[in-house]
Amino acid sequence: MATITTNRLMLRPLTIDDAEAAFEWTGDERVARYMIYSTHESVETTKEWLRSINTSDTAYEFGFVRRSDNKLIGAGGIRLKEDGFWEFGYNLRYDCWGMGYTTEAVKAMMDFVRRSFGEVRFKAMCADENTASAHVIEKCGLVFKGYGEYSSYDGKKTFKARIYVSKE
Repeated sequence: MATITTNRLMLRPLTIDDAEAAFEWTGDERVARYMIYSTHESVETTKEWLRSINTSDTAYEFGFVRRSDNKLIGAGGIRLKEDGFWEFGYNLRYDCWGMGYTTEAVKAMMDFVRRSFGEVRFKAMCADENTASAHVIEKCGLVFKGYGEYSSYDGKKTFKARIYVSKE
């Protein structure tokens, strides 16, 4: 699996050894609020998630490591969907919000896919109320297409979602 380096981050595969660091955001209700997963109750839940990650030639999951201190601060994935769009998602430690890390990481994932696959189309969605995530998606060059909805894996949360796609 690929490793990507940006000015401030290294994007690398996640491993089971990342469980403690990842639990710092997967176990944080503020971070999990709009996520497709419910807040992790323990490091064991985070380990289960890490073990469940499947990557392929068209599905990538990266840990976001801050280069200044080698701290794992978030994660994100990008995968080719059946509709032909490359869809991405992400989450980040709460104390790292608002610093541009997510935008930097997503742009790096998008550039990686473009270099690997040529001209592609991207799609992302976020909860309608999650304006910070909407701004990240817009900064990455996607435009609002319409509304939809998504539910958490456990079915306990359902959100009205804003859907974004690559500019035509």
